[in-house]
Amino acid sequence: MKTILSRRSFALGTLGLLGCATAHAQDATDKTPAVPPPPPKPVSKTICFVGGYTKHAPPGGAGNGEGIAVFEMDRETGVLTPVTTFTDIASPSFITLSHDKRFLYALSEIDDFNKDGDGSVTAFAVDRKTGSLKKLNTVSSGGAVPAHLSVHHSGRYVLVANYMGGSVGVLPIRPDGSLGPATDVVHNTGPRQPERAADNPQGNFAVSDHSGSHPHMIQSDPSGKFVIADDAGLDRVYVWTLNLQTGKLVPAKVPYYDMTPGSAPRHFQFNRSGKLMYNLCEQDSKIVVSAFDPQTGAINNLQSVSTVTSHFRGSTLAAEILISADDRFVYASNRLGDSLAVFKVGEDGTLTLQDEAWMHADYGRAMMFDPSGNFLFCANQRSDAVTSFRIDKASGQLGFTENFTPVGSPTTFAFMDTEV
Repeated sequence: MKTILSRRSFALGTLGLLGCATAHAQDATDKTPAVPPPPPKPVSKTICFVGGYTKHAPPGGAGNGEGIAVFEMDRETGVLTPVTTFTDIASPSFITLSHDKRFLYALSEIDDFNKDGDGSVTAFAVDRKTGSLKKLNTVSSGGAVPAHLSVHHSGRYVLVANYMGGSVGVLPIRPDGSLGPATDVVHNTGPRQPERAADNPQGNFAVSDHSGSHPHMIQSDPSGKFVIADDAGLDRVYVWTLNLQTGKLVPAKVPYYDMTPGSAPRHFQFNRSGKLMYNLCEQDSKIVVSAFDPQTGAINNLQSVSTVTSHFRGSTLAAEILISADDRFVYASNRLGDSLAVFKVGEDGTLTLQDEAWMHADYGRAMMFDPSGNFLFCANQRSDAVTSFRIDKASGQLGFTENFTPVGSPTTFAFMDTEV
């Protein structure tokens, strides 16, 4: 007898078979191992190096620092998180990185490195992935108590200003980043200057040391053709060229420029074109704006403007000067008065004081932008703390982040973004 299937029965049977096949397929799918998500892409970090005075500093300069402190900076908040501290160095009161960030150079503000009473400069290799430091070598700075150093535009020499030694030194950079003995040491001489400037802020009892030559900063202009030094003791700005083959400094056609007697020129900045120079004078707390000729090294003063407001009365000493990456704003720090001056740069390069911000700490010396230019950091020597400010890039205004980073006697910064 034949079995006859209805269309409905056939359809239901077919659906059943399809359901079984689907179930088996689902079972197979469930047993397929899950593909792990791709690992997160590595990102660079922002490293901040902070130096300052240790117990090994000269009389009057001894401090609470331990060496070169290394921090990681939060790019959103500006918070500095401690990573490590390199302690095998005395009073690294100024530090700087090579142009490629592979090496860090730190002076020791001392006067007992050798029998001549010199200070010293130490070279470090920098791990570009972590920011860790490896000491390469230490050499004489060419004079006592160095106060500033920089890497020449060519990347071939470190230039150092020896404050108490009254000299500037040229140190060759070897292929491995270490330093060789000085190829040149130049001693400045000149007449004795007054301890205070005639154009001091009213009620300023602070004095600058004018007992002799005291170079406070040395750096090449943006073109690298000239080397400029501020001598805070002789109230002069010196100009040289540097022979890249011999490492010798050669005086420019006009070898130096006299500043206001007693004003103590301390630190300077150039704009991007290299045709405007902003020179901060310590004792009278003034910025001198000058036209700079990149061909001849000639300096012509255009303006002198105070770093404190007209209503300020009392003692103050200007310390550091910065210019924003877009050349629109200039910032200066005032010790004793504990203020940060914010200037707007006019079309002709002259300055207008538009704000005065409180440091929220005592005796702010060095200032530095982070690599993004979003934050300004201030090293407050007597408060043993670093404070930071968020920068409004449209207006130049500073907003206190309310972040305090404890660091013993901080005086200097260097920043770098790590490699991925």
